[in-house]
Amino acid sequence: MLVLSRKVGETIKIADNIEVKILEVKGDTVRIGIEAPKSVDILRGELVQSITESNTEALALDINWLSKAKD
Repeated sequence: MLVLSRKVGETIKIADNIEVKILEVKGDTVRIGIEAPKSVDILRGELVQSITESNTEALALDINWLSKAKD
């Protein structure tokens, strides 16, 4: 993992087409802006984790349902 320190107004470039800008720091909250092509999906990490957990639960339910349907 790369760890960088940035101040408000400073940016981080990722490849040629993604830029992350520090907009504001208030207490323990940092507001960032991300400029990227529309083809790049940008999701909050906790949202991805929640979706993954929901999909895993749904898959487990489907497997249980299928095994009961075979009986």
